[in-house]
Amino acid sequence: MPKRIIIAGGGTGGHIFPAVAIANALMKIDPTLTILFIGAKGKMEMEKVPKEGYRIIGIDIAGFNRSSLIKNISLPLKVIKSFVQVSEIFKGYKPDAVIGVGGYSTYPVLRYAQSKKIPTFIHESNSFAGKSNILLGKKATRIFVAGEGMDKFFPAQKIMITGNPIRNSIAQSNISREEGANYFKLDPGRKIVLVTGGSLGAKNINEAIAVSIGDFSANNLQLIWQTGKPFAAHARQVSTGRKNVWTDEFITKMEFAFAAADIVVSRSGAMAISELCVVKKPVIFVPFPFAAEDHQTVNAKQLANKNAALMIADAEARGKLVATIIDLAANQKLQDELKVNIGKLGVTDADQVIAREILETIK
Repeated sequence: MPKRIIIAGGGTGGHIFPAVAIANALMKIDPTLTILFIGAKGKMEMEKVPKEGYRIIGIDIAGFNRSSLIKNISLPLKVIKSFVQVSEIFKGYKPDAVIGVGGYSTYPVLRYAQSKKIPTFIHESNSFAGKSNILLGKKATRIFVAGEGMDKFFPAQKIMITGNPIRNSIAQSNISREEGANYFKLDPGRKIVLVTGGSLGAKNINEAIAVSIGDFSANNLQLIWQTGKPFAAHARQVSTGRKNVWTDEFITKMEFAFAAADIVVSRSGAMAISELCVVKKPVIFVPFPFAAEDHQTVNAKQLANKNAALMIADAEARGKLVATIIDLAANQKLQDELKVNIGKLGVTDADQVIAREILETIK
């Protein structure tokens, strides 16, 4: 009988993209597999996963709201309801293995699988493990991590260091810079800056760009600007009539953006870093300051200390970001140094390593 696998998680691109990469690697090794995704209703995985050709079922689950305790009143009911929904899915699907990639749906799906003695696998992309993954790790079959030092969160004997799986469209891209620039209707003969706060956007990065939007044309720079949904309308407004600016809430074909870009501005989540190491671009990181244990700042500093990236604190973005972009754009020597050093850290086969280990374990 062909093996059936469930992949649970989502919420952000940083969870969805590696999940799809793992799914694609699994299918490449064994095309007879059946893969089902489980996500949280209303979250972006419910839209993104079907576009990648996979079936997804949504469950009613949410995380703990730290900013408004009153909003957590319904949380226990949602958790109970999610377990009932998961049990029904499992009865019909009968999975041979379950993979969790992080996000709200990971906990009830993997916890239920563990209660039924179904092999469970965790992919933890960050250098600081989430609380749900730490709890799930105690009974997990195998835990895939990006780098060293994760034995402070998980049982050492269950850890396998693989790096982070990145989108195949990026890892195997052969798109030229000219093709990338043309995709965004920009001039390949002028420098292009890619600004992205991730799939959900980044307020301080967006505001820094908006207030200094005129400085890009004044310095002969072009801009590809992914804003996230909340800032998209304002970005369109300040960009109106500026032929050197392309902006939208989300970039579907990020491989074209990376190909076009001479300089990248990004948050410093684990998946963003993994992709940027592979595409070998000069990067200015603006860490999200409210990540658990401020791990995005830790991530960015690790690269900055290796002269593999520049870093600006989120609180300083409005005052420093655009000036730093302009200075870096004028300094080709530093751009070249950053490209070489960040490229040394790239891993392109994590998805295949993870897929082989899962299939070998459950065969």
